[in-house]
Amino acid sequence: MSHPVNFCSGPVARREFLRAGVLGLGGLTMPQLFQMRAAQAAAMGKADPDTSVIFVWLPGGPPHMDMYDMKPDAPAEYRGEFRPINTTVPGIDVCEHMPLHAKLAHKFNIVRSISHQFADHGGGHKRFMTGRDPKTPVDTVNDAPAVGSIVAKTREHQNNGVPNYVSLTDPGRDGVDVFAMGSAYLGPSYVPFSVPGDPSKADFKVPNIAPIAEISGRLDNRAALLSSFDKFRRSADQTGLMGSMDQFHEKAISLLTSDKTKKAFDLSLEEQSVRDRYGKHAWGQRLLMARRLVEAGSSFCTVVLENPYQSGIPHLKQGVYNWDSHSVNCHIWDDMRARLPIYDQAVTALIEDIYYRGLDRKVMVIVTGEFGRTPRIENQIGTQTGTMQPGRDHWPQAMSLITFGGGMRTGQIIGSTNSKGEHPKDRPLTPNDFWASVYRHLGINFDDSFPDHGGRPMPILPYGSPIVELLSVA
Repeated sequence: MSHPVNFCSGPVARREFLRAGVLGLGGLTMPQLFQMRAAQAAAMGKADPDTSVIFVWLPGGPPHMDMYDMKPDAPAEYRGEFRPINTTVPGIDVCEHMPLHAKLAHKFNIVRSISHQFADHGGGHKRFMTGRDPKTPVDTVNDAPAVGSIVAKTREHQNNGVPNYVSLTDPGRDGVDVFAMGSAYLGPSYVPFSVPGDPSKADFKVPNIAPIAEISGRLDNRAALLSSFDKFRRSADQTGLMGSMDQFHEKAISLLTSDKTKKAFDLSLEEQSVRDRYGKHAWGQRLLMARRLVEAGSSFCTVVLENPYQSGIPHLKQGVYNWDSHSVNCHIWDDMRARLPIYDQAVTALIEDIYYRGLDRKVMVIVTGEFGRTPRIENQIGTQTGTMQPGRDHWPQAMSLITFGGGMRTGQIIGSTNSKGEHPKDRPLTPNDFWASVYRHLGINFDDSFPDHGGRPMPILPYGSPIVELLSVA
């Protein structure tokens, strides 16, 4: 099979205002971004629905047959070590290592019949992230925009006081080409506001607001970072420069210094019990931050849950950085025993929180990877352990994802795979059908188009139909 990606293998001077104004989303020109937003708003003449998406990405490919599509009656070389457990919904079961999922099965849906044809991580990332067959089956440089970039483009006129498109990742994994999150022919203004790091750490900072931090001097902790917002704003108002600057530079400064932005990123404003429910771990605190961002007005927030071995969790010698559970990479059962409890706690906390806070119509949540894993278990000598160990290879022919919120009816299983989990049996679907459902939730006409580099109109989604089971109900 193909190679795994990366780890598988005094007063403030005017020039400082201008510097902060042009350094924004990913180091791009924020005034230009606001100019485009204003033009788009005038052209559209209508308001977007108050909806948003949290897209939880599990890079490497989670094993569908060890999580959401277990086959206890399949031959031993397929079914694996784990056993299914009953849930709150008769007929729905999940892995025994996800007991919190079992208690909340009535609050989410499992889609078991999505598939595609790209088995390399690069091709799989691009196929899923863009809704298009990529020109090349490898690497993660997009030739079509990722869905998040499409959302950023169609909603570029919005100015809710918080970044409209955000990604939360591990440090060093925030480049748009790591997970095929590039904007392709839409241009660099539509990449996410990247926030790498572990929000569970006391010294966590938001790197993309470093220009403000630098104006106030070197910061040693998050509290100083937050106070720099206020210091910067007070200096700006006293000099009167905010009123004399170009309106788009002013909007750029306002975004970087807004109370909404400050509060959205400040997890200390949450009750300790809520933070504990998500788990004092990078995964849980990222999901909590995502909930705060969409609640504050962000349209699309990507949360990458990749490496479980952080925030004080020791790395297993037989574990793997991401979800790429080849036998050469890890002992799949040992790795999943360490990984699934953290995942179970964080994801179910988000489920509970979305419904408790009344966000279940506004916010649609998707949890998925780029593909599933081979139904048949493989056994090889591990690179790190030097011993024979079990694993599963890449398998785009079948995968599972979960989704909730968006006003949809929950407690459903949508589609099925055959008795060995090899391919869809009922209700075969593609990533495009899912993205059609997402676009519908966001009020985006996916038949609209944008010109590519050659000026040719490219539809937002070349094909696909909303999954009727996931449409919002009255």
